Amino acid sequence: MADSYQPRRRKVSRARERYEARQKRRGGPPHVELDSESLKQASAWAGRISLPLRDAWWHLSRVPGLLSKVGAALGALALLYILLHVFQGRTFPNVWAFGVYLGDMTVDEAEAALQTAWNQDIQIALVDGDRRWTASPGELGLSLDARPIAEAARGVGLAGMPFGWYLDPNVQMNTALAQEFVLALSDEADIHPANAGYKLEGDEVAGVAGYDGRRLNVVATMDKLSQDVVEIIKDRELALVMETLPPDVYDPDLYLEEARELVNNPFQMIGYDPFTDEYLSWKTTADVFVSWLQAGRDGLTLREEAFAPFLDAQNASLDGEAKPRYLDHNETIDKLREAIAGHEERVNLRIRYRPTQYEIAYGDRAYSIARQTGIPFFLVEEANAGRDLNTLSPGDVINLPSRDVTLPLDPVPNKRIIVDLSTQSLVAYENGQQVFNWLISSGMSSAPTSPGVFQVLSHDDVALGSSYTLCNSQGCGQWEMYWFMGIYEVVPGLMNGFHGAVLLPNGAYLGGGNVGAPYTFGCIMSLDSNAKLLYDWAEEGTIVEIISSEFSPQSDLARQVVALENT
Repeated sequence: MADSYQPRRRKVSRARERYEARQKRRGGPPHVELDSESLKQASAWAGRISLPLRDAWWHLSRVPGLLSKVGAALGALALLYILLHVFQGRTFPNVWAFGVYLGDMTVDEAEAALQTAWNQDIQIALVDGDRRWTASPGELGLSLDARPIAEAARGVGLAGMPFGWYLDPNVQMNTALAQEFVLALSDEADIHPANAGYKLEGDEVAGVAGYDGRRLNVVATMDKLSQDVVEIIKDRELALVMETLPPDVYDPDLYLEEARELVNNPFQMIGYDPFTDEYLSWKTTADVFVSWLQAGRDGLTLREEAFAPFLDAQNASLDGEAKPRYLDHNETIDKLREAIAGHEERVNLRIRYRPTQYEIAYGDRAYSIARQTGIPFFLVEEANAGRDLNTLSPGDVINLPSRDVTLPLDPVPNKRIIVDLSTQSLVAYENGQQVFNWLISSGMSSAPTSPGVFQVLSHDDVALGSSYTLCNSQGCGQWEMYWFMGIYEVVPGLMNGFHGAVLLPNGAYLGGGNVGAPYTFGCIMSLDSNAKLLYDWAEEGTIVEIISSEFSPQSDLARQVVALENT
């Protein structure tokens, strides 16, 4: 329920000076200050009219009965003036309400004038020292009931003459709206404390002392607004209640030598795109790098607000229609903090991909789109939840998730496994050098292996699998897969991956233990001895690039494999 403040009347005597000072600030009743030249002119004017006035008084005082007649005439005029105001329902002169002059107005006119001033003219200054923001009463959740004020003004009568009568506003406050505004203001009003930092003076790193911040106390400010709302409206000002926030560290000398050591060694940021196997390098100048450093509780750390513009600039250069790439803000900040804390000269950052959209062309099907883009079909379905992907037409647009969904682990950047479904071959590289090259067997046409860029997710020396083809009236049999490494989910809970020999329920080996033709149920099978080598070599996170006639090579290494196969 809204808080309510009822109008009250007060007659000003010794508070007159304070009121006039406020009115001068906010445009209330005029208060004229005369300079010396104005005083001279006023004195001359008074001198010119004083003689006629003295003559008039002499005649009035000498003619019998004339003074009383003039007095009666003036009294009659005053009575007529009073009667006109009474019968016309007008407020007598010199009545004010929060800076609005209500004299000579009817109640309706006064109500309209008050409401207009409230809606259009009144602005509340929200002040913290020399910082100022402005808000209308409505933005602060304040509303005016103008009618009672106008009626109270009418009831003042002649009490406003000669010194004036001043009425308080009748205000209601919507606490929820007021709090919403004050909370939003805190985003601008808050000043974060700064830990001790560093700067470059010539070729030398120098310390910069930390300083306090300020935080808007929303609860205390709301209490002040609700308790002093009348005075705030009259003064047009609300002094915000602020709290001091100390930094963690004031003294930069604690880690000055460490900062100098870091700045003296060039710092390099390496971005890695695991899909293209591409490396990007970023460097910065010493003065910019030193501005990123601050003293933390446990040592040097990153000053996030100083680094943010650099990060934004790199993201702008990475992002493009063909490759909508970026560096994740939180991930990048965490990596840099770790590197600075560890006094490292290099930090490796992962380049990520944004979600995209795909426009349907003639002949496209959702399943074929999944194979073209290297994203398992069930993930395409999840990105288009509630939509029937079997009813696509040319020109339709579907959502594609970020490519990163297939690479949930930190990638191992120096190892890459290339599988070519067209030639049923596998080539593995470490630091750009070939370490393995052999034939494999991929999924048959009824259970094909998905192309795309994946990574090793798990290791099981013996894994179990099954298929509906092994089901009969007695149930479904299981096979055993040796040296299994999962690389992607076909559907949630069902993983395809690398493995060696497959022992079937009947005691035979799948494909007779041979490879070179696609006859698995979606996995990639190597000879058992080769599978063991791959199992021991490829740690979790190792990138797996599976190419086919539908999914072209993404990396130079994959293009190199295709080139060698074609020679």
